[in-house]
Amino acid sequence: MIPVIGLLAAGGMLNGFLTLLSDPNLLGLISTKSDTFTIIQSMAMAPFYFLPILVGFTAAQRLKSDPLVVAAIGAFLVKPEIVGLSAAKASGVWLGMPINAHFFGLPITVPNYAYSIFPIIFAAWLARPIGNWLKNHLPAAIRSIFQPLITIFIVGSVLLVIMGPAITMISSGISIAIHALLNFNYALSGLIIGGLYQVLVIFGLHWMVVPLIANEIAQTGQSQLNALVNFTMIAHGAGALAVFAKTKIANLKGLAGAGALSAFAGITEPAMYGINLKYGRVFWMANIGGAVGGLIAGLFNLHMYGFTGSLIGFPSFASTKDNPNNLLIFFLASAATIVVSFVMVYLWGFKDRDVEQSAKQVEKKNVFKDNDAK
Repeated sequence: MIPVIGLLAAGGMLNGFLTLLSDPNLLGLISTKSDTFTIIQSMAMAPFYFLPILVGFTAAQRLKSDPLVVAAIGAFLVKPEIVGLSAAKASGVWLGMPINAHFFGLPITVPNYAYSIFPIIFAAWLARPIGNWLKNHLPAAIRSIFQPLITIFIVGSVLLVIMGPAITMISSGISIAIHALLNFNYALSGLIIGGLYQVLVIFGLHWMVVPLIANEIAQTGQSQLNALVNFTMIAHGAGALAVFAKTKIANLKGLAGAGALSAFAGITEPAMYGINLKYGRVFWMANIGGAVGGLIAGLFNLHMYGFTGSLIGFPSFASTKDNPNNLLIFFLASAATIVVSFVMVYLWGFKDRDVEQSAKQVEKKNVFKDNDAK
């Protein structure tokens, strides 16, 4: 992920500025229906939407498969027609999964692979043995054409037939569990979802949660679930901010600062993949802050009235009808989230020597790989 973190941070910050400029409750200088808004939003979100292509290229380099072939597989996953299949009306249901496509007559489930990373990492891993076998067995005269052709077809087919249903089945189960938890106890939901939701994000298992949020807003005009998810973003922004405050390594300080700003603007990937996951204690210490914020939100029955998130999404918490103190509760829960996440990471989650240890581990792995190659 490291080679693409700068792109994600830039996109996240640009998206945050766009929200400031376009939200009528903030500056409101740009209409969300204007071409200007569409162009800038496309600039900001392109690195995220096409993340399978970018990560596919870098993962292939790391896993010693063909970077261009894997990037092409990533492009296949986010091609508009494939994304369209994921949104198509289901023709049936199998084991709780909607059947939205057929492949050689086989009914399959196609999820939305945009913004995902693990399916394409799996593809990069699988492409190596397939590509190597083809390289050793195909005649040189036809290898340059048929090696990528067969690799793309086999790996792409495996992703569609196996990964798609697997992701959908797990995500469906998680969404059912989350819905049951919300109906059972909002405060307990806040504690659990606030502490663990970002685990779903890193595995791309959060997509089935999005329809729950959309359904809540469509039916009631508000979403308890989105209110809880909001504090996971703030928590990981605060975790990155703690690394920014503590580290003396210039490059890491710059990356952590950009990641924190992006997370507070509603885009957590730069902080998550660039800092928090890489230094694992940061991730879990930040999750504790998210659990605290979610618990407070649940105890005081916090609601959210839009899809925007993190600190920059505060206008979505304003309400004078059903809960006049809703915005105040949001600020209190956000403050608690930031304080707990920052203190936990600063005191126990990160030390500069973690960077040195990480670098040594990578160097050691590379030495073993070089020796194996020899």
